[in-house]
Amino acid sequence: MNQKDKMLTIGQFAAMHGINKKTLMWYDEIGLFPPACINPENGYRCYTYHQSPILETILLLRELDVSIDEIKDFMSNRSAGSLKSLLEEKIGDLERRITHLQAVKKTLCKYHQNMSTLLTMDLSKITITEKEAQCLITVDIHKDTSFEEAVEMVTAETKKYQLGRLHDANYGSMISVDSLYNDNFDNYTKIFIEIPFLTAQPGFPLAEQYKFPTARLHLPAHNGLHIMPGGRYLRAFHKGDWGKLPQRYQEILDYAGSQGFTLYGFSYEMGINETVIDRMEDYIVQIEIPLQN
Repeated sequence: MNQKDKMLTIGQFAAMHGINKKTLMWYDEIGLFPPACINPENGYRCYTYHQSPILETILLLRELDVSIDEIKDFMSNRSAGSLKSLLEEKIGDLERRITHLQAVKKTLCKYHQNMSTLLTMDLSKITITEKEAQCLITVDIHKDTSFEEAVEMVTAETKKYQLGRLHDANYGSMISVDSLYNDNFDNYTKIFIEIPFLTAQPGFPLAEQYKFPTARLHLPAHNGLHIMPGGRYLRAFHKGDWGKLPQRYQEILDYAGSQGFTLYGFSYEMGINETVIDRMEDYIVQIEIPLQN
C-alpha cells in the first residue's frame, strides 16, 4: 500500500498539522471537516494524508479570520474560481491591515524620535539637519480662521484618508518664508497633516508624488498635496508662550544671515512633547525651514 494511503490516528494527523486534536473533533462535530472514516472497532476517527491540503486550506482561512460559516459555504462549493475570489478578498483585507500596522509603526518611530530629541536637545541652539522629501496634506487657513474652524477642517480632511484615530497622523502649521522675511510672523496660511503612508516620490509630477502601499485603500484624489522638499533644513525650538515666537524667528533669520544661508519655501512648525506635558507653558515647538543649496 502507498504510504500516503495509510490511515492516521486523530493524534497523528493533528500533530502533523500543528493543531490540537480537539480542533479536529470540533471540525467534525460542526460538519466542517469529517475524518476519512471511523474505526468500527473502537469508534476512533481516522484520517489520510490526502486530506492534508483541505485541512491546510481551512487552517489558512481561519488564520485570515474567515468565519466558520464562510468556510463552510466555500467547502460545500469549492472550486478554483471560488477559492481565487475568496483569497483576493482576504488578501485585500490583509494589505489594509499591513498598511495600518506600517502607519502605526511610523507614528511610534516619530514619537520615539521626538522623545530622544527632548532628552538631548539644546533649546537655544540652531542646527542644520538633512530631511527626505515628504508628502503632506494641507488645509488652507488665514488670520481670521478660528481654532474651532481649524479643528473641523483637519478632522474632515483626515476622514478622507481613512485614519482611525487622530494619533494616526502628525499635525503642524506652515508659514511662508516670504512672510518671515517681511516680518509677518503671524501670517500662517496652512495646517499640514503628516500621514504615515504618504511618501513623496522624486522625479514624478506633483499629482503623482505620493505612494500608497496598496491600491486597495481607494484613497481620494486630492489637490491639497504639498511636497515638503528633501535636503538641508535649519532646525530650532521654541518653548512656552507662542507670543514670543516672532522673537525666535528673528533669531533664526539673523543666524541664517550671519551664516550666508538663504531660506525658502515654508517654515514647518510641529509640537513634539504634547504627550508628556500638562501645561501649555511647557509646550515645545520644533521649527524646520529648508535651505537653498
